[in-house]
Amino acid sequence: VLFLQLVHILNMTSAKIVSFLLHPEESLHSLQNRIEFETGISTGNQELLLETGICLDPRKPASQCVIDGVRGWDSYMVYLFDKSKTVYDGPFASRSLSDCVNYIVQDSKIQLPIPQLRKVWAEAVHYVIGLKEDYSRLFQGQRAAMLSLLRYNANLIKMKNNMVSASQQLKAKLEFFHQSIRLDLERYSDQMAYGISSEKMLKAWKEMEEKASQCAQAEDIGYLDEQIMALHTEIVELQKSPYARRQGEVMESLEQRAIDLYKQLKARPPDHAYSDSTDMVKIIVQTVQSQDRVLKELFGHLSKLLGCKQKIIDLLPEIEVALNNIKEADSSVMQMQGKRQREIWHLLKIACTQSSSRSLVSSSLEGTASTPAATWLPQGCSGNSAPHPLSSLAAPEEGENFADMIRENVNYLELFSSILQEVRQEQNSMMVS
Repeated sequence: VLFLQLVHILNMTSAKIVSFLLHPEESLHSLQNRIEFETGISTGNQELLLETGICLDPRKPASQCVIDGVRGWDSYMVYLFDKSKTVYDGPFASRSLSDCVNYIVQDSKIQLPIPQLRKVWAEAVHYVIGLKEDYSRLFQGQRAAMLSLLRYNANLIKMKNNMVSASQQLKAKLEFFHQSIRLDLERYSDQMAYGISSEKMLKAWKEMEEKASQCAQAEDIGYLDEQIMALHTEIVELQKSPYARRQGEVMESLEQRAIDLYKQLKARPPDHAYSDSTDMVKIIVQTVQSQDRVLKELFGHLSKLLGCKQKIIDLLPEIEVALNNIKEADSSVMQMQGKRQREIWHLLKIACTQSSSRSLVSSSLEGTASTPAATWLPQGCSGNSAPHPLSSLAAPEEGENFADMIRENVNYLELFSSILQEVRQEQNSMMVS
């Protein structure tokens, strides 16, 4: 028994406290089953919050509810919420009166002996203090709900920032893609008359342009941004609301008046005098009325908090879907950009190959035409003179033909280098713009 721990669960749907003894290694799921039996709230709908707004971790034992070494062993409270409800409207009955206090409330003018009156008033003071403490605990539950909402909101803002950043990156890439593909199509059209043409590739490029326009739909997150901004405004208003702050000043004042009244009675000598309870009963009635008012305000504010939280819970999957769509569109654009650039370089390779082939053919033809027929015949071929061996054939212009071919190839190499440089400059300029 010494190793058991006590946990108090404040059911925010009924304003009632249930307490449980915890075994050292008891799981949170086990505790939730016991809570379901006591409160009727299913384990799937239970949300258990510490006063810091942190939700209990199902992977940890139930003993996480109790924090030792800071407060008294019974001063920690866990706040139970029903996730299937966002409106908490009661009715919430005040704690019941003891028989003797109820006796004076029913007839405040009844005369009682001072010694007996002291006992009754002591219980009356205890009742007034209890009403104030009940409100204080419920207010702490509301505050835990607010802190939980702010945690959800922080996660929402983080996801929203990621979504906006991804959307802006996609927009920039789409703008670059459209500019570059327009330029490529223009340059392709310019060279079709004297260069290379491919209807299949042209069709593919135009399809890329249409697909990129469809990808632009993913960057449209305005409808989500509006909802998030509206929620943010709502949460700020809830934080500014006077009901977000403690409203127990009247009850605290009544509590002090009840204590002072009891001290005055206690200071009277225990003689045979009698007195009524009119003043004390007024304090009791006013305290009950004050608690009714502040609890109505508290639960109205709590319902707004829980409504906001549910909106965030509903929005998070939508943001996740939008973010995935943006990432898919981004990946698609980059793949199309890479495919088109590979096709451009392939075209350039074909163009250079054809240019080299034409230059080689023209060079060989020029070399053959410029070589005199006499150079392939023996010198002085006449009458009965004997033919000379191959080694004696004269080719005075052969060296010149090879030199011309080398010079022409060098020129084409320089032209190819200038084409490469122009392509790089155009790509760089497009990246900068």
